[in-house]
Amino acid sequence: MDEGRKRVLLIAASILAARKLSQYPGGKKVPVTVSAISDVVRWAEEILKEIDERWPVK
Repeated sequence: MDEGRKRVLLIAASILAARKLSQYPGGKKVPVTVSAISDVVRWAEEILKEIDERWPVK
């Protein structure tokens, strides 16, 4: 994976994580936040896969 794609994945995961984590109080690294972060990284990867399928690199 190139650096540009990693940045896109980071941005997408950050947006998804912020939305998910806003539901929980505090900013402590507890199991619920670790799980939420793991989930949003997977979601971001799925978003990138969908983008690649719709608009493949030529």
